[in-house]
Amino acid sequence: MFASKLIPYIHQLLLDLHTHPYPVNPSPSDVPRRASVALIIRIQPHYSHYPTYSELPEESQFLSTEDRLNAFFSQDWVEHGDPEILFIKRAANKNDKWTGHIAFPGGRRDPEDADDFAAAVREAWEEVGIDLREESGYAIPAGNLTQSVITSSWGEVPLLTFCPYIFVLTKPIPSLRLQPTEVASAHWVPMRSLLNPKFRSYWLQDASSRTSKQDFGMKKLFHRFITGDMMFAAIRLYPSESKFATETEEYSERLQPLEALGSNLTIPLTSARRSLQSVDDTGATLLLWGLTLGVVGDFIDMIPPFDIMQTWIYPSWTALDMRFCLWILSYNYRKTKDIELQQSMLAKKVPTPDADQMMVQLDGEERYFGRIRSEVRGRRGHLQIAWLPAYFKIIQRAALVVAATRFLSAGVVAGSMAYYLQKRR
Repeated sequence: MFASKLIPYIHQLLLDLHTHPYPVNPSPSDVPRRASVALIIRIQPHYSHYPTYSELPEESQFLSTEDRLNAFFSQDWVEHGDPEILFIKRAANKNDKWTGHIAFPGGRRDPEDADDFAAAVREAWEEVGIDLREESGYAIPAGNLTQSVITSSWGEVPLLTFCPYIFVLTKPIPSLRLQPTEVASAHWVPMRSLLNPKFRSYWLQDASSRTSKQDFGMKKLFHRFITGDMMFAAIRLYPSESKFATETEEYSERLQPLEALGSNLTIPLTSARRSLQSVDDTGATLLLWGLTLGVVGDFIDMIPPFDIMQTWIYPSWTALDMRFCLWILSYNYRKTKDIELQQSMLAKKVPTPDADQMMVQLDGEERYFGRIRSEVRGRRGHLQIAWLPAYFKIIQRAALVVAATRFLSAGVVAGSMAYYLQKRR
């Protein structure tokens, strides 16, 4: 889909999300912590439709959010622009669960924050230097997405309530100011690339970090031997613009000459290759997966062709015997959930007007479509997150079955060899 074709759909989607906000999900009694993130959208002007000015009239801040969105998206340069989403790469921190991950600007809600929305605004300012306050005139708040409880340890331990909010930048902002202790880099990624199937990929995660509660020792090595790596669905990001926190150790290491790091005889080949990578890192190591991919899926799934969640895959293993066992044990579960997914897709298949007419048929078919979509929007990504705890139980059973099979096979082989050697004596 061409970039400009996305604009009418995004406009109507943001109006829909603003009109039908997701309810606040109260924190469980035993998990009071909450965290908010900012999904920030900007429109990158096309060369042939570059604006002479890139801001709405000053009086626009006194208009309603709906009127401001309509005024912004009615501008010629916006109608022909390329919508982009801001992602950050978390700074390396061994004490951070999400170290090095691709994420949105955001963090935990502080006691001084008035609400979850205020936490998202504050975190965006602290981490990337974008002022999302309405009085700043830089952005329009455009609704939220599903709030969900995030868990760890195979879905058994709740961590916090996760709250995503959407903002649209209406004029150029100052250069991003990255907080080096939190953010290694920031990347503007065209939304059309997120819709492109050729950027689908997978993320490898050391499964022993999930199966073993110890970060070191024989128990972790045992789990590592049994489980190996897990594979998660991912999207390879291809940014149009990137900014790096030059104060970070990760960036400084990239600037060192190869000789300073040692010879190829003393450095593993993978480290040498990593040292020779270009600094801009355009897509090679920027993999969107996990929680942030779920949020992106919720948002993108509401934009034609409404099929991004079909590309979602269940977590699996790199080891073939583990993968085969998991496929067998989870077959009925996956089949049942696939039917639920198809039913949710059918709920979305209502007539949509042509993109050129979308902006004017607000009281006709499109308004009806908006109401229908508001009932099912973002539900598929949310459902799949809700399915994972039960699926992780199946993963644990598969790991036990494979471990038992491996030990039994090893015992049979060892016994056969011992018997063979005994007979030869």
